[in-house]
Amino acid sequence: MKHTVFVLVENKPGVLARIAGLFSARGFNIDSLAVGETNDPTVSRMTIIVDAKDEKILEQIKKQLHKLIDVITVGDLTTKEFFERELILLKIDTSGINRQKLDEMLDKFAGKVLSYDQQVAIVEITGSKGEINELLGLLTEMGIKELVRTGRIAIAK
Repeated sequence: MKHTVFVLVENKPGVLARIAGLFSARGFNIDSLAVGETNDPTVSRMTIIVDAKDEKILEQIKKQLHKLIDVITVGDLTTKEFFERELILLKIDTSGINRQKLDEMLDKFAGKVLSYDQQVAIVEITGSKGEINELLGLLTEMGIKELVRTGRIAIAK
């Protein structure tokens, strides 16, 4: 089962490595990881998506996270209602597409063209994992030249 875990930590060097180490030591692969400062520059928020088949081990990891000196709060959003978003920037080959067709497609998915010329369009897409994957399926036919994808971020309702 995929779990969406958030961790508030002190914004110090080495904290991310220690937290990632806890997950890898237990054999969990981190599917997605996003880290950024909060409104307080001394605190960062990590959103970690992990596939945990063993719930007991995941509970143990969360308890161990609480024990780390730099950890302020640990929470699991999996059983709660929450919003999640991801950002993608990509370059699309424009040699065989119509700008209007691209704009119409992106409007349906809250995407936008940041730059457009004869060879390439740079596109920004923000949405849930499902929305992004659906749009990427459509854009793949147009010819994706390069893709950069952030980790997912999440917040409880």
